[in-house]
Amino acid sequence: MTKRKAQAVTPAAAALPPGTFKREDRLAAWFITIAMVALFIGGSMGPLQKLEHVGINWYPALAKIGIGSVRIQSYYQGLTAHGVLNALVWTTFFIVGFFNYAIPRSLGRPLSRPRVNLLALVLMIVGLVMAAIPILTNLASVLYTFYPPMKASVFFYLGLVLVVVGSWVAGLSYYMTYWQWRKDNPGQKTPFIALAGIITMVMWQIATLGVATEILVLIIPWVLGWTEGTDPQLARTFFWFTGHPLVYFWLLPAYVSWYGMLPKQAGGKMFSEQLARLVFWLFLVLSIPVGLHHQFVDPGVPAGWKAIHAVLTYSLFLPSMATAFTVVASLEVAGRARGGKGLLGWITKLPWGNPSYTAQNLAMILFVFGGIGGLTNASYNLNLAIHNTIWVPGHFHLTVGSAVTLTFFGIAYWLVPALTGKPLASRRAALAQAWTWFIGMLLMSNALHILGLNFGAPRRTALGTAPYVDPAWNPLQIEAAIGGIVLGISGLLFFGNMLATALSRKRAEVREEMPVAEPLHPEYVTPGWLDNWRPWVIATILLILVAYGPVLVGMIANINLNAPGVQIR
Repeated sequence: MTKRKAQAVTPAAAALPPGTFKREDRLAAWFITIAMVALFIGGSMGPLQKLEHVGINWYPALAKIGIGSVRIQSYYQGLTAHGVLNALVWTTFFIVGFFNYAIPRSLGRPLSRPRVNLLALVLMIVGLVMAAIPILTNLASVLYTFYPPMKASVFFYLGLVLVVVGSWVAGLSYYMTYWQWRKDNPGQKTPFIALAGIITMVMWQIATLGVATEILVLIIPWVLGWTEGTDPQLARTFFWFTGHPLVYFWLLPAYVSWYGMLPKQAGGKMFSEQLARLVFWLFLVLSIPVGLHHQFVDPGVPAGWKAIHAVLTYSLFLPSMATAFTVVASLEVAGRARGGKGLLGWITKLPWGNPSYTAQNLAMILFVFGGIGGLTNASYNLNLAIHNTIWVPGHFHLTVGSAVTLTFFGIAYWLVPALTGKPLASRRAALAQAWTWFIGMLLMSNALHILGLNFGAPRRTALGTAPYVDPAWNPLQIEAAIGGIVLGISGLLFFGNMLATALSRKRAEVREEMPVAEPLHPEYVTPGWLDNWRPWVIATILLILVAYGPVLVGMIANINLNAPGVQIR
């Protein structure tokens, strides 16, 4: 890459007058607070599920606790609350709150239409309440995938729609701010954090068209009795149009931090900003047309299209490996800048005493194992061995439960002090939380992987009461339960620290600021095609049409709305 004069950059947000982002910070605080409450409620179900698997069933006792009909009465109700509140609500609210803080600062200007973001918050809160009440009253025990013909209260589905629409509206506020920035700064390259965040929201907006179509066209008319039945195969296909890109909606905000913030926290610089931009564009193009690899055992999907989606899924390994290389290289630059010597001596020089850094680095290590497991899931032959076994929860607890959630914890360790103007209550407790989460997740995920692969233990099942459980499973189930308990303790450390920080009367001597990593080689000019939306959006749409168009046309032409509803209580 040729060296030229450095491009002009937007003035740093820190140079703007104090209070410039006051409204953005208030909105971000609301989103993140709600996210943490959802995680606390949903996360509390996790250790209970693992204890149920070893014969300690807390659900009869929980059924006696509550207000009116709001109570957890069954394993499947608790599993639904765990999945929906953790995988959908915690992540979506935190991501929107994080971007509400980071994107305006990256652009060096407040949101151009803050009321639009306020509308997003209202829509998402209303949707959350509408979806949560049926879950907590045992009228929506359909798990987070809510596959028909399992049927929930119509308010559960309407609530999910409002949460998704609210996230679209939040994205709209970022787009309008970006358009205004682009108008005022012609010819300048988009700051990396802003570009990466907006790419994430665009991908999410396209990907969620699948689940929106499933709910609005197939499920709600069926639940309201306007149609006699529904088509489970078509509904599953629309769901997985969204379901796998959902993984990258979780991951890409973590990548924003790993690429654009963590090197600064480690005392280094971003190894290759150009490669980082390319990675996000590739995820936009490749992350959506891959959902059929979740349907390898579905007879209604042509085998050839399953193979195409498998190949496209493997293609995502390229930006993933580019991420591994670039992020590790950035951290090596930081470690050597801090005095690290030799082949691996730089690792010990990294700021392991900083809980924000440590949480995110441990998240990356766990994600290595999760990524390898993803290759297994995408392989047709290997998938047949582990499909619908407890291997799958082991896998996604290493992705959304570790790479994503542990990274979000790390972000919170600087973001919450930045929003409150108060120092983190306990760095020691935060470090203990990061390490206990790491250890607990290693124990639990290892046991779940082996139970699924070696013994075929099923997922989505109350194993504590299942008559077919082999005594040979017991040691691994105990290991998973111990891991779940350690994770529960780690979660309490996190929530206690966040609450103590928010309620503290101390004021930080220096207010925490968003870490922004500078490029290692600022003299390198970013090629125009890495800052041009048109070719990437066109490529995304074309690939979706090619990979999904014939499959959906065939399914819709042969639609069978004949599956009656089943309500699990």
